[in-house]
Amino acid sequence: MRDVPPTAAAPEGRRAGNRWIALVVLCVSLLIVSLDNTILNVALPTLVKELEATTTQLQWIVDAYALVFAGLMLVSGSSADRFGRRRVFTTGLALFGAASAWAAYSGSVEMLIAARAGMGVGAAMMMPATLSIITDVFRDPGERRRAIGIWAGTSGLGIAIGPVAGGLLLERFWWGSVFWVNIPVALIGLVCAQLLVPDSSNARALRPDPVGAALSIAGLGLVLWAIIEAPVRGWTSGVVLGAGGAGLVVLVCFALWERASSHPMLDLGFFRARRFSIATSSVSLAMFGLFGALFVLTQYLQFGLGYTALETGVRILPVAGLLAVVAPLSPVLVRWAGTKTVVGTGLLVVAGGLWQLSGADTASAYGDVLGGMMLLGLGAGLVVPAALDSLMGTLPPGDTGVGSATNGVAVQLGGALGVAIVGSLLTTRYQDRMGPPLRPYRLPQDVSDSVLGSLGGALALADRVGGTAGRMLATLARSAFVSGMGLGLLVGAAVAAGGALLAFLALPSRPSRQHPAAAVHPGPEEPE
Repeated sequence: MRDVPPTAAAPEGRRAGNRWIALVVLCVSLLIVSLDNTILNVALPTLVKELEATTTQLQWIVDAYALVFAGLMLVSGSSADRFGRRRVFTTGLALFGAASAWAAYSGSVEMLIAARAGMGVGAAMMMPATLSIITDVFRDPGERRRAIGIWAGTSGLGIAIGPVAGGLLLERFWWGSVFWVNIPVALIGLVCAQLLVPDSSNARALRPDPVGAALSIAGLGLVLWAIIEAPVRGWTSGVVLGAGGAGLVVLVCFALWERASSHPMLDLGFFRARRFSIATSSVSLAMFGLFGALFVLTQYLQFGLGYTALETGVRILPVAGLLAVVAPLSPVLVRWAGTKTVVGTGLLVVAGGLWQLSGADTASAYGDVLGGMMLLGLGAGLVVPAALDSLMGTLPPGDTGVGSATNGVAVQLGGALGVAIVGSLLTTRYQDRMGPPLRPYRLPQDVSDSVLGSLGGALALADRVGGTAGRMLATLARSAFVSGMGLGLLVGAAVAAGGALLAFLALPSRPSRQHPAAAVHPGPEEPE
């Protein structure tokens, strides 16, 4: 165990006077990161119409951001500890704003995917720095739990207002406005952070680990590419199996490198503490279900039920609103019932919501899916703050940047895998149901690709054809989409239920009485 020196910070008196103001600045600035996720989900059907994006391309638009976000966050966490948490946060905020402007004026799907990756760089620098600053400033465990609850609630608020904000913008402006809205928030946040947020660092933090970052991005990228491209190229094709296998090999090399490195971006010793490892897994599995469901539900509500972007945003509110309301209450429930109970129950609720949503069909109305959406928001609101408090409470003060980055990786990786797997299962079932009936018509290749590429493409052709043939094509496409959505959500429900079982069996209910720093090293087993 290496010695961790005291974290450089403002004097206690100044800390006491400014910490809640600093929390407000950090949370408001971070709002655009969570806001961007749900704004983009509502805009996905618009991107199908305006940029002719296929479902596979929509997955990349979402996951390019999450992949870079997850791959760089650990390096950003260690960089924040070493070079200054406020400095890294403000740099990331500036990059996020600049990449948002690039995304807003992208002229093609490929350019938008690249811009989203650039936004991921900025978000990766912001997220761990904010939580690290909060953990450093709020040293009292009770205050820290409340501050983390507010932080998580702010993220929930971003998810809550994102769909409605996106719908309003899309009804009045072009699709790029959903990214342009980030720019003024970023500018105001930069000014306020310099004036109101205290800086801190770990004077003896280990230097950054670019090799580890490159290995993690390459490994995750290859695995996600294989999952997303499998419906198009075939799940058993050599290139898909080769890319997926190569990705797993690279991830093994990443783990070996981190274990042998003198300056790893992720100390694998943290995972010896079950309060850290199981909490991280729980967050990832909850986000798997949440992000995967939002990816398909926004398309279902617009293409399947015929709602506008604004109407869809309003109807997504129960998910986001319940998450925002429940998240600040989760730490209170932890003190009463214990981490194990809250996290395990939350994952079971997520599983129940996904299972209910998987039963939707072409005859379903909004009321038929509302209950499942509410369960999804309720469960995620229970899991994330409770698991996050467990994770952060395991770490010594000097490693809060890397620890909070690990939580961010869990969120983004879980979300990316949810979008990739649920979306790919949707695409596979959709193409299996659409392909055979269309084959006798010998459609031109570009028309066939559009119809098989997305529900939006099929509905656009149905509108052009019109008449009985157009109605038959639209009915077939909606039926195929709903079938694929049900398959993807059912798999998500099974994943969340497995996470609940893991939490109930292995996650300790209460913190160890030993000093948090000792929890990352071998020692007596943590109490149940």
